Amino acid sequence: MRFTGDARRAVAFPLGGFGTGQVALCGDGALRQWQLHGLPNHHALLPDSFFALRVSSLEPPADVVRLLQSEPPAYTPAPNVSDGVYSAPDRRWPLVENTTFEAAYPFATVDYHDSALPVAVTLEAHTPFVPLDVDASSLPLVRYRFTIRNDSTEFRHGFLLGALQNAAGWDGVTPMDGTRGAGYGGNVNRLLRRPGQSGVLMDNPSLAEDDPAAGEMLLWTDAPAAVLPRAYDAEALLRWVETLRLTAPTQLGDFSSAALRAALRDGASPMRAPVGPSPAGHTWDAGLAAAFALEPGESTTIDIVHAWWFPNRYADFDRFGPQQHYGPARFWVGNHYATRFGGAVDVLDSYLLHRDELDASSRAWAEAVTTSDLPEPLRDTIAAQPSLVRSPSIFRTADGRTFAFEGALGASTRNWNGDAGGSCPLNCNHVLNYEQALSRLFPSVGRDMRETEFLIQGADGSIPHRVVLPLYLPQLHGVPIGGPVKPALDGMLGAVLKTYRSVLDGAGDEWLRDQWLSLRRLMMHVSERWASDDGVLRGEQPVTYDIALHGPNMFVGALWLAALRAMSACAARLGEPDPYADVFAKAAKAYDELLWNGEFYGQSSTGEAYDFGPGCLSDQLLGQWWAHELGLGHLLPADRVRQALRSIVRHNLRTGFEPHGYRSFADGGETGLVVCSWPHGGRPAVPLRYCDEVWTGVEYQVAAHCFYEGLDDEGLAIVRGVRERYDGTRRNPFNEIECGDHYVRAMAGWSLLSAWTSGGRPGRFPYVAGNSWGTMTVAEDGSVVRGV
Repeated sequence: MRFTGDARRAVAFPLGGFGTGQVALCGDGALRQWQLHGLPNHHALLPDSFFALRVSSLEPPADVVRLLQSEPPAYTPAPNVSDGVYSAPDRRWPLVENTTFEAAYPFATVDYHDSALPVAVTLEAHTPFVPLDVDASSLPLVRYRFTIRNDSTEFRHGFLLGALQNAAGWDGVTPMDGTRGAGYGGNVNRLLRRPGQSGVLMDNPSLAEDDPAAGEMLLWTDAPAAVLPRAYDAEALLRWVETLRLTAPTQLGDFSSAALRAALRDGASPMRAPVGPSPAGHTWDAGLAAAFALEPGESTTIDIVHAWWFPNRYADFDRFGPQQHYGPARFWVGNHYATRFGGAVDVLDSYLLHRDELDASSRAWAEAVTTSDLPEPLRDTIAAQPSLVRSPSIFRTADGRTFAFEGALGASTRNWNGDAGGSCPLNCNHVLNYEQALSRLFPSVGRDMRETEFLIQGADGSIPHRVVLPLYLPQLHGVPIGGPVKPALDGMLGAVLKTYRSVLDGAGDEWLRDQWLSLRRLMMHVSERWASDDGVLRGEQPVTYDIALHGPNMFVGALWLAALRAMSACAARLGEPDPYADVFAKAAKAYDELLWNGEFYGQSSTGEAYDFGPGCLSDQLLGQWWAHELGLGHLLPADRVRQALRSIVRHNLRTGFEPHGYRSFADGGETGLVVCSWPHGGRPAVPLRYCDEVWTGVEYQVAAHCFYEGLDDEGLAIVRGVRERYDGTRRNPFNEIECGDHYVRAMAGWSLLSAWTSGGRPGRFPYVAGNSWGTMTVAEDGSVVRGV
């Protein structure tokens, strides 16, 4: 993906490991959205943390300085987004004239353009990402690799500045004024010198060990570099770089690292750093100035690493359900990555030990996607899906369990609980019913989340659709949960499907046997609570639209059919009795006869509020999508399934949107798939909640289902509409929004890959399956002729 001009404006590429906190590299080359402490906050700006360049020469005399970011392009924000809302910094050095941004996840590349610079400068940033390897993909660091090439006809030398503020003590929300801010004071920056390495280790020893903001940061390079471990502000850092010098740069003879280190040792700067801990209310900035010297046509690469280690996480977020009061208890849950490393230097050393392997694997994945034969909108979607997996919406506690907010609070959630923190805790099973990327890329995480789900199962077999953390607290049984008031039926049925997915992804039959009693109890609960003699589920059915549907409907019905068939498959694997096949046979027949209207499947409703009745629901075949994902075949007549999909696209995919009563995720002349429409009239006075909204998670599952059924034109039209909305001009391609930023329902996009590659379409494609990943080539006859 390449972004130029105005398309750079909303680009904010998340960097950071799975569950470790993030920082975003933006389209103008700046670093923003500093969420290292694990608190989601798109407005989090860490002052004085940037890159800059000084390029010098003797003949003719020249000294050019630039901040390595451009003036942000003009921006007209889309509703409910904030990724492009920021201003250029006020610094003594000018900005570069322009940037070009390219993304091949996990790599982001920025080319800096300026007619006054005699060198070409490119930044490639990434955090290692290796499918199936959770630990390798969970490093709390970013590697920034700069390539500087001398395009002039003269010898050039200079310094690349990496500046970073010590953020130990910052709460991740309170705005700061330079190095002045609440929580600061007593910050300590220590010079780190090792053979061939330079750095600054930052912490705040005055903080208690369990302080939420206690931790370490590291700024490091293995290039020859001068170090200013402590500075009062960014202006002091820039002034320091202006005073740096190399001893007789034209007499070095060679420009090896050893020669440059010697020249720095003898030259460097007359400026002195402040000493001791920072004063009350202040912190320190730190700077590394990596030296380079280049003859005409020569180039060099410089690596700078940011690493961090913040061990404390608390379950201090807003909760659904009855508001319990536990006095002064803070409920520490910790961060898992902090149990693997003893501090920021330990993080760095772990990366350095495996750097070549990690970087090669990360690049192999990026190339598998970017060089594939997937159609462009699918390729862009698959490329961006791992950024949702490693977004601030998902975290791992110290015990290794994984938890997910529905999203990150932001512009789409501005109401009583503000715009910083997690949205709608926690592990919402009806929203995660759409997720495929996390569990396919890291199957061990999928298994972990299933075990957590069954851990909170009620005595009656039901499962609340939210988890209370810490897990030893009372769970949401018999109380209003939030969203749908009662446990979400669609989420419970999804628990069966997600369990079978884990089995197919390598969990194995012994693991399945451990879950078997929980699955049987769950299905018994559903059957006794909702099933009629014909196998159809009736009555009040709480679902993901934050309401309950009443009466038979295929949204719940197809999930029920898929769950029955998955239970049969599980019973066969374990050699257990199978009472589910007979129920499936009669239920499938009854649902089809009851709800098919000749075009699509409607709802049999007596007119309760929020029912959709004769409406065309985009989600009506969610269960059939799941069945294809699990290899369970058609649940309903195949011709009717295909006709229903055609009808969904014909009636619900629209171009042009007017304001409506709920949130706007597509506006103006954009294209999107609405949740529900009433093409033949009959829209209820109180229609399905969110019916006029556009949810990317729903769009992706419908598009993938189209591909499974051979309806390529319909599926591509949907995905093309999504990618055009999220093209960087008004929305961030790496942040799909619903009830919050980085919304986890959008991880349904991963199913586009499995759907496209399942139909025998020829080409070369990436794959992740079981315990292997790589590329595969599909021949014209549909056979796989090569897998790597």
